[in-house]
Amino acid sequence: MALPSGYSINSAAANDSKNTEPLIGSVEVPPRCCSARFNLASMIFLGFTMVYVLRVNLSVAIVAMVNNTAPDPAGNHSVIDICPLPSGHKNTSDNFQQPAGVPQYNWDSKTQGWLLGAFFFGYLCTQIPGGYLAGQYGGKIFLGLGVLCTAVLTLLTPLAAKWGSYWLFALRVLEGFGEGVTYPAMMALWTRWAPPLERSRLTTLSASGGNFGAFVALLLTGYICQMLGWPAVFYICGSAGCLWAVFWFIFVSDDPRTHRRISEEERDYIINSIGPQGTGHGWSLPFLSMVLSIHLWAIFITQMCSTWAFYTLLTSLPTYMNVILHFDLQTNGFLSSLPYLGSGLSVWLSGVAADALIERRVFSVTVVRKIFTLVGLLMPSVFLVAVIYAGCNHILIVTFLTLSLTLGGCNTAGVFINQIDIAPRYAGFLFGITNTFGSIPGAVAPIVTGYFTEDHTLAGWAKVFWVAAGINAGGAVIYTLFGSGRVQPWALTEEERAEAERNRNRSISH
Repeated sequence: MALPSGYSINSAAANDSKNTEPLIGSVEVPPRCCSARFNLASMIFLGFTMVYVLRVNLSVAIVAMVNNTAPDPAGNHSVIDICPLPSGHKNTSDNFQQPAGVPQYNWDSKTQGWLLGAFFFGYLCTQIPGGYLAGQYGGKIFLGLGVLCTAVLTLLTPLAAKWGSYWLFALRVLEGFGEGVTYPAMMALWTRWAPPLERSRLTTLSASGGNFGAFVALLLTGYICQMLGWPAVFYICGSAGCLWAVFWFIFVSDDPRTHRRISEEERDYIINSIGPQGTGHGWSLPFLSMVLSIHLWAIFITQMCSTWAFYTLLTSLPTYMNVILHFDLQTNGFLSSLPYLGSGLSVWLSGVAADALIERRVFSVTVVRKIFTLVGLLMPSVFLVAVIYAGCNHILIVTFLTLSLTLGGCNTAGVFINQIDIAPRYAGFLFGITNTFGSIPGAVAPIVTGYFTEDHTLAGWAKVFWVAAGINAGGAVIYTLFGSGRVQPWALTEEERAEAERNRNRSISH
């Protein structure tokens, strides 16, 4: 069955009842393999691989950048080695020798917390304006420039560190400023490119690049640090980001209407299935309706809760592996990376499963989003608490952390992409707001972790995991109560409102 001309899967339901969701019917889908939309998803996947490589590299490199054998500047804190060394490992966690001429710095745990959180101070600033402008002009330019600018700044990291921690802090803030537009730009692209029956798989395939990037960065950074010295990490990562940007600007298009290599069949399928929602939102926005939308607030708050645990582990897990579990730098990087490999697979598989449930009408969009959000928030909380009770059992701790982050990936097929369900036309702008809320933990969590763990004890790290688990569980409750998958009335175009009114009149007359 092909889509009739002018038909949109996003069309509003004739019944405007709050309990009614538009039905998403089956349509004839052009081949997905080698299609323009899946090629775009692959390019975005690689782009977000670079986004996270550029973001995460400092988390492992800082272990090598800091001279742990230097006296504590505060003079009153000592490392309490409660956990024994891992079986078969020598105690090399206290001093990572760097090649001759590579500097190391005397930064205490609070300074390291501020440096690891610095990125997010800039990241918070450009989410909303980036989403707004990407929704108007398209996401290609903003995603491409966001990665390119961050890559160029990454090349300057060794110089900034040489000048001092304040300079490095400022540089990381600027890197966050550049990357802040990337996720809203992705959502703006999928507003124009993702048919509703493929939203989950396309968006999660793209977003899983972030998890893969974290995996690659954590896996390779430790090895590069030991073999070539920590400055090489930033030179290699920055160069790779610049190279990706070249291919992005050559091959990617903002809209299927302007793509030079798309088939006519695929172009018509995308345009007709998305309908009027696949256009720019214009300069005016329904701000008051957005502010008063309880479903939107549920997304904002839940996203902020879900990212606390994610960013806590993303920025601080290598330090935990080093200080508490005493893994050497290469083992540290490998074990810190494992959870993100599992999470990346979980993100992609959950997207495929969510689309299958919606397409086969097993559950409504609302129920599907809530199921994956519950799994992606509650189960990681359980395993974070399990880490606390695992004590110093290295195998159990690594297993529980891996399971926690792996199951957390299911959240991507839930609340993470919910903006494009309730307001497709404004998805880029709304994701900018959502990611602003979601990025607050990125700035705060490493600082809180630094204060909790300044004595380097198991009790301090237990506080870190308890707080993350509790915040996760709170987000699950909020979204279960107030989340929705319906297109909101304030998000409809004039054309869709007129169509809904005609359908309502027809139902009344019958």
